[in-house]
Amino acid sequence: MDARAERRDRTRAALIAEARRLFAARGYGAVGLAEIVAAAGVTKGALYHHFANKTDLFRAVLDQVQHEVADRVAAAADARPDPWDRLVAGCRAFLEVATDPEAQQIMLIDGPAVLGWNEWRAMDEENSARHLADALRELTGAGVIPAQPVEPLVHLLSGAMNEAVLWLARTDDPDALTTTTEALTRLLDALRAAP
Repeated sequence: MDARAERRDRTRAALIAEARRLFAARGYGAVGLAEIVAAAGVTKGALYHHFANKTDLFRAVLDQVQHEVADRVAAAADARPDPWDRLVAGCRAFLEVATDPEAQQIMLIDGPAVLGWNEWRAMDEENSARHLADALRELTGAGVIPAQPVEPLVHLLSGAMNEAVLWLARTDDPDALTTTTEALTRLLDALRAAP
């Protein structure tokens, strides 16, 4: 890679990193482009070379956060050899990872508000819901979960988990993550086919 390309990559990475830090701390609406470029140590021209506008920059930040969350969830799930245990471990890991205030602000609060529900949901499906769908297809195919359309189940579980982490962000109950994880486990157990 030549020096100019490396400089471009560093500039883009700095813009994403500073925007992410600022969006996470104060929310998308409270952060201006001038503040982002100043924090990144670049000009507005450099920002517009990489991103069409603030929303486009936010989209790159959101994509990065969603990928990181999906990777952590997949790592927790992939550590389990049994398909059922992978599903449960992945869902539990999502609750834990998504309770991070940065992930909540960017991924669950600002994401749908800034990009609109349809675009946010498409990005969510690309980055994480497809893993859930794959796990559920495997389990229905193996008869662990009774045969049924997987798509509604993916949306129900994904929506429930997203709502749970938003609730976890607002509660001051010190046992909330534990009790929510236990409730999720019971919910998942109810999906299993009778032995």
